[in-house]
Amino acid sequence: MTRHTLGPLVHFLHALRFEEIPAAVVAQAKRHWLDTLGAGLAGATSDIGRKIMNGLHEPSGEAIVWGTDQRLSPRMAAFVNGVSVHALELDDTGGCDHSGAVVIPALLAILPLIERRISGPELLTAMIVGYEVGRRVLEACGGYAQHNGDGWHSTGTCGVFGAAAACAKLMNLEFEALRSAITLSGSFSSGLWAFIHDGAESKKLHAGQAAQGGVNAALMARAGVVGPSQLFDDVWGGYLSTLAAGHAEPAALTAELGQTWKLSRCSIKPYASCRGAHAAIDALSALMREAELDAKAAEANIQRIQVRLSPFLNDMCSTRDIDSLASAQMSLPYALAAMATLGSAGLSAYTLENRQATALRDCMLRVELIVDDQCPRDGEPEVTLITQDGRHRTLRVDMALGNPLNPLSDDALFRKFREGAELSLPPRRCETLMGLSMGMEMLEGAGVWSQALAK
Repeated sequence: MTRHTLGPLVHFLHALRFEEIPAAVVAQAKRHWLDTLGAGLAGATSDIGRKIMNGLHEPSGEAIVWGTDQRLSPRMAAFVNGVSVHALELDDTGGCDHSGAVVIPALLAILPLIERRISGPELLTAMIVGYEVGRRVLEACGGYAQHNGDGWHSTGTCGVFGAAAACAKLMNLEFEALRSAITLSGSFSSGLWAFIHDGAESKKLHAGQAAQGGVNAALMARAGVVGPSQLFDDVWGGYLSTLAAGHAEPAALTAELGQTWKLSRCSIKPYASCRGAHAAIDALSALMREAELDAKAAEANIQRIQVRLSPFLNDMCSTRDIDSLASAQMSLPYALAAMATLGSAGLSAYTLENRQATALRDCMLRVELIVDDQCPRDGEPEVTLITQDGRHRTLRVDMALGNPLNPLSDDALFRKFREGAELSLPPRRCETLMGLSMGMEMLEGAGVWSQALAK
């Protein structure tokens, strides 16, 4: 590992202005902003969301808890809203991994602490900065498959840096304070994949912890607390030398700055499951259409569903324990059985009633996972549909729906938003949020968000 400094990245972030960001990136940012709000408003009604609120016993504060009439301190609001965004596996992916659940709750939480008027373009710029930093830190750790394969949940370990950078940018911190906001985040970085073995709910906490940690780091930096200047250097106790020993790529922190925008590689989820299952869901859906099978005909006509996948994806998504929502959403067999028997792997497919349905559980028994050591760690699985008449149909989808190169249509995005947001807010308020989000660059003041997100 070569010695590295954050200097070029911090210089770029500090100097970045809204006018310098490509229009396509701004357009995508607005879609991700809206999608994240919808995920958070849905998650506010979730079991884990309620548990978090019941367990806090925090005094009221200045920052809104989305979809409620409650307000908490900015730090705690960032935590609660971050958990809510990630609660139902509806949030975007491909960033830190789940950048929206980390960056956007942090930004909205600190708005009450900024005395000057914040415009829509400033908020968008800060959001894009957050996505940029969170992903770059992950790539410096060797990338998603490597870092998560090491047992770290990157949403928590890398996302905190994105949240801190976004908040520091929005607060217009000077160069050294911006650097400290990022490097102080190393002390708030956490998140392990231990949840994968039993469907524990700790995964949901990682997004909230990263959002809260980013707020903490930025506020401490604003107050003059100095972060370690060599956090990303090859030194004992450094972030990369500790969390990514042997496979760190420190040059990724600054590679192609201003040319490759990390938000541009992020995906919006059409399904309420781990992103690792999405390409297989798309493949099965296409194979069922080809075989002229709908969900009503699936039980009688599907003999077997075979999935050839990498060891990495198998370790992450092979569980057949669907008793808890958290476990079911990490289950590739469940996602495919839901698509086969319900015709959907959206939010409604994961209700307790559907998880207990006999037809769906029977279909899960016909999903066969075949681990192939030759499959790339980041490669998508190959799905084979075998019908009762003995016919085999095989497909691999390399670009899952929701990927920026295979994006959701605006209509699909708006339908997803309404389905989630209307669990917390009336339809007219949801329409207001859609208008505010899709016209963010025209907003002269960001104070509208608190009122629009309140019940």
